[in-house]
Amino acid sequence: MNHSVAPVGILRSCFKEKFAIPRQPQLAPAARGVLELLPPFDQGDAVAGLEQVSHVWLLFLFHQALEDKPRLKVRPPRLGGNKSMGVFATRATHRPNGIGQSVVRLDKVEPGRLFLSGIDLLDGTPVLDIKPYVPYADSIGDAVNEMASAPPAPIPVQWGEQALLQAREHALRLGEPLAELIEQCLAQDPRPAYQIPPVERIYGVKFWDVQVRWHYPHPDMIRVLEVVHEP
Repeated sequence: MNHSVAPVGILRSCFKEKFAIPRQPQLAPAARGVLELLPPFDQGDAVAGLEQVSHVWLLFLFHQALEDKPRLKVRPPRLGGNKSMGVFATRATHRPNGIGQSVVRLDKVEPGRLFLSGIDLLDGTPVLDIKPYVPYADSIGDAVNEMASAPPAPIPVQWGEQALLQAREHALRLGEPLAELIEQCLAQDPRPAYQIPPVERIYGVKFWDVQVRWHYPHPDMIRVLEVVHEP
């Protein structure tokens, strides 16, 4: 039996590229976005009462990872990208129906718009449903996941003097906690786990409308080199 689904909204996110998005929600509290609801859900009636909720579940589509042929095994980044696991044992983006889920903070509710933080979704992500987080039901104190029992240990992030000034200037222009966003995301170490880059290799990613560039002066340390406006 086939079913058709349609988005209830589109997320406008600080993440313009898949690279450097945190691999789980809440790892970067400064990551913010706005969920723009689509008709008929852009009316106040659809969100009435949601102001009583601090967090929501988002069910969404991995719209840039949709595949015609389902995968039975995947290589999760958490395991270094070189070990296969059954798809249902992971949260890899390559899903049978392309569906993801994230619990995010709900900062503000307006008719037609939800303001969110702690997100891990790419800009333009279609959201299929929104559900309130219910603490007594959704938080299980004795839950176990032996593959991911704790968040990855962050790596140190150092700033070049000019890069930090640039980040602060763009933060004021954007009205966003840009320096915090950069630190929180880079501390998750977005490079593949098996990669040991040479010092001269420069990495880059776009947050909001700025390009961030960094390198690894040591394998377990990041230094931010520049933060430049790229509309």
